[in-house]
Amino acid sequence: MGFRQAAVLTSVCFFLGVLFICLNVDYRLLFHLNQQAVEDGFQFYTTFYNAPPAIKAMLYGMGGVGMIGLLSKVTQWDESAMFFDGSSLAAYMFSIALYFTVTIPSAQTIVDPVPDVDTREDQIEAMRVLSASNTIAIVLLGGILALQAGQEYARRIERREMAKLAELEGEGSTLEVKKDQ
Repeated sequence: MGFRQAAVLTSVCFFLGVLFICLNVDYRLLFHLNQQAVEDGFQFYTTFYNAPPAIKAMLYGMGGVGMIGLLSKVTQWDESAMFFDGSSLAAYMFSIALYFTVTIPSAQTIVDPVPDVDTREDQIEAMRVLSASNTIAIVLLGGILALQAGQEYARRIERREMAKLAELEGEGSTLEVKKDQ
């Protein structure tokens, strides 16, 4: 495993860790909605939204590391890069787009509602939408891990088959030399 793949796996696993922490709240908001789950959600997402700038910088930095890792892997432009890394890049970009288009506006609605526009029901709905988008992001990032594992598996199988082929070719040339003698 090289640096590029390590950068991808590190950033994806980091975000999966963050999202699995969110899943503790998200699960109850999506499947067992009650007043306690709503209050826990408000408290959790308010804390998350008001995190220090260093935390947000770390999130964006890890996102950049993953994007750079995937873009550098795609530049090889072989079949493996096109299928596995291209699909991983698409899923990663979709999860980033999901973050900027759903997570940030929903968190703003939850924490800082527009006066006389956003009601308590709007805030609860925004929290549930945020929970659903986190679940979608978990599936996307899990797909990236599966694609990267599949790529490594395919490379190992290819190396094994190439070694067998080289061994057979080596034996074939020895048989030809013996026939000539």
